[in-house]
Amino acid sequence: MVALLRPDAQQPALPRSLDGNQPQPAEVVPGAAMGVLRRLASLLLALVLAIGVTACSGAKAGTPATLSPEAISAITKQAEGFLSARDRLPELATLVNERNWVFTRNLIHGPMQEVGREMLYINKLLLPADRPEAEARATKLKTALADLDEAARLQDGEALRKGYIKVASGFGLYAQVLPEPVKEALKQV
Repeated sequence: MVALLRPDAQQPALPRSLDGNQPQPAEVVPGAAMGVLRRLASLLLALVLAIGVTACSGAKAGTPATLSPEAISAITKQAEGFLSARDRLPELATLVNERNWVFTRNLIHGPMQEVGREMLYINKLLLPADRPEAEARATKLKTALADLDEAARLQDGEALRKGYIKVASGFGLYAQVLPEPVKEALKQV
């Protein structure tokens, strides 16, 4: 244990040494040694944690990220629903051109209603690097569908036409984020 000495402190009388001189008493300052030990222990703990976190980060250097066969299968299943809704775009175009407000909204709220959920499941299964772009494209498509629905509700023919263009574009853009194995399995390549 390390002790700090204070030569000027008054101490009780010590027995004389053999040569007759009285030794100078020293006082141990309580807590100073504990403070040094605490700092040293904190430093060692920080060093061990830093090494541990670095060593256990889980990153595998040099291995490219790929989707598991289970993820490909699940994405394929969800993409089938997404693509079946996309296949209804010609029908939606006809309704928009005819300005059939009621059936336009029925198609949006019926067969196309599940598109948002399917994109959400697909996004969760994509590689982390691909998720932000997929989520941005999914948000744009959902917004375009909501705008198209609002235009049909308001019976605004010009907004309906512009909304359809955004919806069709949104479907095409989102289909591009599907992984290649899924596109191949669904014959989209």
